[in-house]
Amino acid sequence: MPRILITGANRGLGLGVARILARRGWQVHATCRNPAKAEALAALAKDTGRVTVHALEVTDFPGIERLGRELADAAIDVLLNNAGIMNASQRTFDRGSNAHGLGQFDDDEWMQVLRVNTMAPLKMAEVFVEHVARSDRKVMATISSIMGSIGELNAGRWYPYRTSKTAVNMVMRNLAADLKPRGIAAIAIHPGWVRTEMGGPSAAVSIEDSTSGLAEVIERASFADSGKFLTWQGKEMAW
Repeated sequence: MPRILITGANRGLGLGVARILARRGWQVHATCRNPAKAEALAALAKDTGRVTVHALEVTDFPGIERLGRELADAAIDVLLNNAGIMNASQRTFDRGSNAHGLGQFDDDEWMQVLRVNTMAPLKMAEVFVEHVARSDRKVMATISSIMGSIGELNAGRWYPYRTSKTAVNMVMRNLAADLKPRGIAAIAIHPGWVRTEMGGPSAAVSIEDSTSGLAEVIERASFADSGKFLTWQGKEMAW
């Protein structure tokens, strides 16, 4: 059976993808910061018998290395870097606010957003590259955002979040080039503006629709997609 490792799987998109794939027969390694509080994830693990929950804070790089050793014998078909933040205080996105506009953000918060959204996916790739290399599917995917697309930019503000997603897009393009000789695909995926805690109640896409689309993209992903920035509907979009 195929195996996926998902970061930030205790809620929102990560939980939704874990639920869909587990019920389709995938073995799911699901990470979250505090498994004791991840009740929905624990229930999914009990219900399906295909979900293993691991404690992981993605900014704890030694912790990522420990998880790599814990899963040393596992072949990971898909590494899904889903964990991400919009801001350190976890404010919900508001299209009309001036949040993180000029003069509205601080350096420490920006660095935290970069560490979670950009540096952690690269660290996950470094630690789990051998796990992915010995699998059948050989896919690394990162949940990015249209807000990180330079080609699609039509508004300002949200400097920390936008730059972190633009940067992780480059991480995935770099991985696509570096891992090409090993047959490993690296892709970025825009999940839509989703009605999660981060996206807020005004978002255009439901969690159910987004995660259903994401699961389809993940299941269909192949080496032919490497280096692409895809939407949750499987369409290629501008970097």
